[in-house]
Amino acid sequence: MKVSATLVRRVLAAFCALILLPLVVIDSARAAVTPPGFSEQVVFSGLTNPTNVAFSPDGRVFVAEKSGLIKVFDSLDDPTPSVYADLRTEVYNYWDRGLLGIALHPNFPTDPRIYVLYTHDGLIGGPTPKWGTANTNDDPCPSPPGPTGDGCQASARLSVINRNGAEQVLVEDWCQVYPSHSIGSIEFGPDGMLYAGGGDGGSFNYVDYGQDSYPASDETPDNPCGDGTTPVGTAPTLPTAEGGALRAQDVRTTSDPTGLDGSIIRIDPDTGQAAPNNPLAASTDPNARRIVAHGLRNPMRFAFRPGTNELWIGDVGYSTWEEIDRVVNPTAAVTNFGWPCYEGPNRQPGYDSLNAGICESLYAAGSSAVAMPYYAYNHADHVVLNETCTVGSSSIAGMSFYHGGNYPAEYDGALFFSDYSRRCVWAMMPGSNGLPDPAKIQVIASGYGSTRLQSGPGGDLFTVDYDNGRICATCTTPRTTRRPR
Repeated sequence: MKVSATLVRRVLAAFCALILLPLVVIDSARAAVTPPGFSEQVVFSGLTNPTNVAFSPDGRVFVAEKSGLIKVFDSLDDPTPSVYADLRTEVYNYWDRGLLGIALHPNFPTDPRIYVLYTHDGLIGGPTPKWGTANTNDDPCPSPPGPTGDGCQASARLSVINRNGAEQVLVEDWCQVYPSHSIGSIEFGPDGMLYAGGGDGGSFNYVDYGQDSYPASDETPDNPCGDGTTPVGTAPTLPTAEGGALRAQDVRTTSDPTGLDGSIIRIDPDTGQAAPNNPLAASTDPNARRIVAHGLRNPMRFAFRPGTNELWIGDVGYSTWEEIDRVVNPTAAVTNFGWPCYEGPNRQPGYDSLNAGICESLYAAGSSAVAMPYYAYNHADHVVLNETCTVGSSSIAGMSFYHGGNYPAEYDGALFFSDYSRRCVWAMMPGSNGLPDPAKIQVIASGYGSTRLQSGPGGDLFTVDYDNGRICATCTTPRTTRRPR
């Protein structure tokens, strides 16, 4: 499904432990609960398609715009930002593609490095720009090849902007054919390592195993990413095909180099190489060594649960389910969430019908081979009964834990999540065991599409309002007469 040319054309389109937890489906008997005493404030406005925000201990606020500009505000009271970095020539800003991830070094500003994750306007290792024009905000995808025809092939980069303002590329990979399921978040974990997520780069219009569904345009070669043992230019065949959405299972195939599509990686922020103690540290494949989770369709946003190493991921669904997945310990083993062989708790019918070997072997391994979602909501159902949020088109697009500050104490440990398409933000309140409880979900905000949730000064939750060019704060009512700080 798609969401418009304003990002996330369905951000198109979730985390589970190695100990499989039961999937919790929405309880239609739950009543809507909108907590009293909360209000929203616009902190910054006048931005152009903001996708992410990062807060520095010195009061500065960095905002990533999808075009590739990074803007910086001197404080929450600064109405006019300056441009900190301009990556527009390198960034491919088209549909869901663009600059989507930003993170400050944990010792910022003493260590002034800023990390970025973006769709690169070029093939892996190729020149820039391939499709756009240098130093412009928006980039095209001409027809042919067409965005949903043969696709405008691109890649992605994880880079660091050093103290002298120069960009250093740490990882260049993530082959992408179609304009959604691109890259997403980068976050520093409590272990000091850098985590990054990327989607499968496949089609959202059909069951994609790497075949050329639009041969008439003949602008993109068959199997353009060279998936599996089939060379670029040769059409993949079933049951051996490994392209399209099947790339999310690539780490399981050892006959060809591993790609990073549909995975979460954990790297050393100084070198870009696999972090120490990664599950596949002994592999001879450098990408396999980086991966800690895979089988994800579009893990656009993820967060760490405070006080733990747990990684919680929002994975944008396909035809039926949006997922929240949980990895208890990223270094214990590589966690497989099953996409595209599975969606939500079930086999994905379209990909199941392919009888592709990469899925059939996963099915044969049984349920223990796949981590089920911690929580999932069906595209046809409300998350909370009687809420005003829409149903149907869905794209989970924000994840953040609340860990103390200005909110009432009962919110400590709550998992906040948003859906760009449904235009809503919810809080999954902690249960008696301290974990977010899917039976205790509250509506927090509605009416606009958020592409990022981020804890900020004072513990307030900040939302990135992509369509309206704003950064907003959700505050308690005693603070409504002044800007949060």
